[in-house]
Amino acid sequence: MSTDNLSELHGELRAVARDLLAKADVGVPIDWQLVAGSGWLGLEADDEFDGAGATFAETAVVLREAGQALASGPYPAVATLSLGLLEALAPSAARDELLRDTVSGVVVPIAVVEGESALDELDQPRFRVTRCDAGWQVNGQADLVLGAPVADRLLIPAIDTEEPGGGIVVVVVEPTIGGLEVADEPVVDFTRSFGRVIADDVVVPVESVWRFVSDGGEALRQLHDRAALGVACDSLGLSEAVMAATVEYVGVREQFGRKIGSFQAVKHACADMLVQVTVAQKLVDAAVTALAAGRPDAAVTASMAKSFASSMAVDVAGKAMQLHGGMGYTWESGIHVYLKRAILNRSLYGSPAQHRAGLAARYR
Repeated sequence: MSTDNLSELHGELRAVARDLLAKADVGVPIDWQLVAGSGWLGLEADDEFDGAGATFAETAVVLREAGQALASGPYPAVATLSLGLLEALAPSAARDELLRDTVSGVVVPIAVVEGESALDELDQPRFRVTRCDAGWQVNGQADLVLGAPVADRLLIPAIDTEEPGGGIVVVVVEPTIGGLEVADEPVVDFTRSFGRVIADDVVVPVESVWRFVSDGGEALRQLHDRAALGVACDSLGLSEAVMAATVEYVGVREQFGRKIGSFQAVKHACADMLVQVTVAQKLVDAAVTALAAGRPDAAVTASMAKSFASSMAVDVAGKAMQLHGGMGYTWESGIHVYLKRAILNRSLYGSPAQHRAGLAARYR
């Protein structure tokens, strides 16, 4: 597809996403069947699963709009983690059926991946599986799992203790199975839901343990890159929304008989916001292109985008709060909601400091 056609496609996708996400109030999840009907869940899925056969570049467009709209619901978790994990698993009748049901919106699967984990431990799942008379027994715990409270299927990466070297598998279970607990975890950002997943001697049949197509550790690292870049897209989107709202506000708010946007200090603050958002746009676009194309530098560009965009979003939202003055703390402006979302984004799937340390390590 040519660049012009791709730009046109992204423009149409952006317009539809913006219109659809605007239908839900902040903090209220959009109807899941509307999400499924929009085709967003099948953007990266192949035709055989009723998908569009597109790439992460198209998913990134929706994630960016979700950040602008402060959208709630499990879409980011399903799009970046669950679908990415399912695609990395070996094809089977059960996997293909779950993938097809996910695309159609019949099932909401959530990958049990911690939102806060050390970057050097990405290929070490928090769960273990061992053989038992009835099949497999699962034990472990993961905190800050995005979308866990609304899942009707859980995809749990686990270490197979029976395999030499500890191979990695995925255990597919319903959250109501005996011995499994999914507890809500309160966070500063009320627009999203997180949960703690605890498996205490959970017994599952043999057919519930699925294998990866290739190396499981590498698949989990790539999955984390998707998640980190998804958060970067969200951070960029909310920053763009905050900047637009701030420029509009300083253009009408008057002080000392003048629009405050005419004050030199306010102009400088808005210019700084524009520079930061523009740099983030370039980094995110480069990372999305690399990941969508499967390039070897995808992990590096994702870390660069995540470290800058998530840090930038906190700075921009904080500056917007200052420029709105007392109005920024009220429900009328909603700026404080953007700030809370940005603060949580900063720590999800690797903090800026963690990603920068990983990038610096490449040059030692």
